[in-house]
Amino acid sequence: MSAIQRRRLVTALGTLGLSLGLSTMAPAALAQSSEGIVVYNAQHASLTKEWIEAFTKETGIKVTMRQGGDMELAHQLLQEGAASPADVFLTENSPAMALVDNANLFAPLDAATLALVPNQYRPDHGRWIGIAARSTVLAYRKTKFTKDTLPKSMLDLAKPEWKGRWSASPSGADFQAIVSALLELKGEAATLEWLKGMKENFTAYKGNSVAMKAVNAGQVDSALIYHYYYFGDQAKTGENSNNVALHYFRNQDPGAFVSISGGGVLASSKRKAEAQAFVKWIVGKGGQTVLRDGDSFEYAVGNGADSNKRLVPLNDLQAPKVEPAKLNSRKVTELMMQAGLL
Repeated sequence: MSAIQRRRLVTALGTLGLSLGLSTMAPAALAQSSEGIVVYNAQHASLTKEWIEAFTKETGIKVTMRQGGDMELAHQLLQEGAASPADVFLTENSPAMALVDNANLFAPLDAATLALVPNQYRPDHGRWIGIAARSTVLAYRKTKFTKDTLPKSMLDLAKPEWKGRWSASPSGADFQAIVSALLELKGEAATLEWLKGMKENFTAYKGNSVAMKAVNAGQVDSALIYHYYYFGDQAKTGENSNNVALHYFRNQDPGAFVSISGGGVLASSKRKAEAQAFVKWIVGKGGQTVLRDGDSFEYAVGNGADSNKRLVPLNDLQAPKVEPAKLNSRKVTELMMQAGLL
């Protein structure tokens, strides 16, 4: 491919990025506008901004952030390939990381970076790493349940007695990560059966916070979400969560799945040293302290790192063991479509 053809390809992909609403600048312009690194960010923007500001203050390395959803940016990276201006990719959930990694778009992370995070919070191959975590929970209306009437397993939600009693946001990356874990733990047949039962029983909302708000308002009894939506609302006014409590499934149940947020350096990066430094900083003391002291209420995953004191300790969640690199977003989408959920 000639230099002119490459420039035309980058320009075309930049136009595509604009049409998807992922950035107000074309990728080439993003790359040229910063002397530092470009981060494709699917994590919560407020959290990553905290990381960026602290990292730049400490190191002097500039960071340009381009915001989008997990799968939006993952597919964008697949489209851009080696022409991508991205140096780092950060996600909320690991299936998007696995999608990009399976296309051979990540560079191996430095051994010193990998050593900062326990094995259960990163894939064995070392091409990306866990940067934070979130727990699956059932948010329920306090007046509707006692301890004995809460479900023992997430799988119970597909039973007839749960018809009309729970909700979720099936189109979101959060919920699809939960289904990915179910698929890995129980297999395709059991996952499809559960999804079909879900179709009969649940109420769909767009977004975890919307589902929790509906529980709080008494519109539905419960919602399968991630934990931090509740803690974030409680830290503010509590107006969308004061009537809500959280049920942790524990016992290595699929409903106790802990989803890993990922970070990786793109193999096509022209600033690999700076990109590697950024990922290492996030999983090191600096980035994990932001998780502990900030208002994201996501779990810290670094060795010896403490999470926000309001959270149930990560080690007490009794989460099932799931290899994050094996979470299959494409098969999940196929199964959810087959069940009529997408």
